[in-house]
Amino acid sequence: MHDDRRIRDLKNSLHRQTLNDIDLESLDQLSERAAREQVSQFIRDKLEKENTPLALAEREQVIREILDEFFGYGPIQPLLDDPRVSDILVNGCDNVFIEWNGVLDRTDVKFDDDQHLMRIIERIVSRVGRRVDESSPMVDARLPDGSRVNAIIPPLALDGPLLSIRRFGKDPLQADDLVEKNALTVEMLELLKSCVKGKLNIVISGGTGAGKTTLLNALSAFIPAKERIVTIEDAAELQLKQDHVARLETRPPNIEGKGQVKQRHLVMNSLRMRPDRIIVGEVRGEEAIDMLQAMNTGHEGSMTTIHANTPRDALHRLETMIAMASLNLPDKAVRFYIASAIQVIIQVSRLPDGSRRVVNISEITGMEGHVITMQDIFEFHRKGFDENQKVRGDFAATGIRPKFSEKLQAAGIRLPTELFLSPEFADVR
Repeated sequence: MHDDRRIRDLKNSLHRQTLNDIDLESLDQLSERAAREQVSQFIRDKLEKENTPLALAEREQVIREILDEFFGYGPIQPLLDDPRVSDILVNGCDNVFIEWNGVLDRTDVKFDDDQHLMRIIERIVSRVGRRVDESSPMVDARLPDGSRVNAIIPPLALDGPLLSIRRFGKDPLQADDLVEKNALTVEMLELLKSCVKGKLNIVISGGTGAGKTTLLNALSAFIPAKERIVTIEDAAELQLKQDHVARLETRPPNIEGKGQVKQRHLVMNSLRMRPDRIIVGEVRGEEAIDMLQAMNTGHEGSMTTIHANTPRDALHRLETMIAMASLNLPDKAVRFYIASAIQVIIQVSRLPDGSRRVVNISEITGMEGHVITMQDIFEFHRKGFDENQKVRGDFAATGIRPKFSEKLQAAGIRLPTELFLSPEFADVR
């Protein structure tokens, strides 16, 4: 502990000296690589002049940490550089947690104090044109690699600034990767691929961190390259591979509380952009009605995600969001609108062992009275845990052939009957 304090004090001293002595304006003219080399050499010279008694590993640690302060995000930069880390959660200056392999772990990473953490938060948000201060103590931003950032500071955060980073890798998982990771089966993927190509409207439902955006990104790869796609997000993280993609992102209010652009405005504007498909990163408010209108007015094959625990809950949430638009529509009209707009709901879940699974693929079949009717096409059946505390379970077709297969067939996509056989009939065959 004493050695840690000694190294930290030395690092802070060298950091101050470097700030005072090096020409920061000249650094701005250099490439990042050249600037890093110049600062690194400056620190090495300082250490040699002061004849500081440090082991080689400690010396390299000091240099690396100072470089991270200059060019990166301080103590959390090594975590951001580690592709295995999916979430970084900072609860004040000395409590940093990460998620990897779906499990939360506490780290040894610490900031010097709350002011140090605040400097890093300000650096993150300022680089994307956002701000955070007492008058605006909450902020959503994103890192250059697309990772989603949320920060909340005192007085709202009682025990020091809070920073949450949801990682989104430079090379997002593709559909085949999801099959390999046992998130779904080849048969389920074949069905979803056909749904996307056949221009069915799809909602991906799930809890926080369940993998909704990852699945949305993977399915978007099946959209034909000739189609024009408009994406709408709060924090841009979708990474579509097609050439014809128009990306839109919301804007928060400025310091005077003006200039805010909500998702609803962008969805409405996107209808004037001649899209073939609209992809909304996540519906969470009144924009739901505009998204459904788009789906109902010729923009077939549109997709979005929603926070919900089950496909039925997703429908209830959509009803609530439409009510937020204050259109005073009767309940039956709202449900009819939802039932006619959406054909498929995909439910994803993060299981207790940290694994992600597609636990339901459901079809909306219409209305019976005042109730939206739906049926499951594929399900994941949990069967407890194995000896390594990993969730055991099987994916299985329910044996129901979806009604939308007729629409797919009209589009030239034929789904084999064997795809929908439930396990007992598949065994007989």
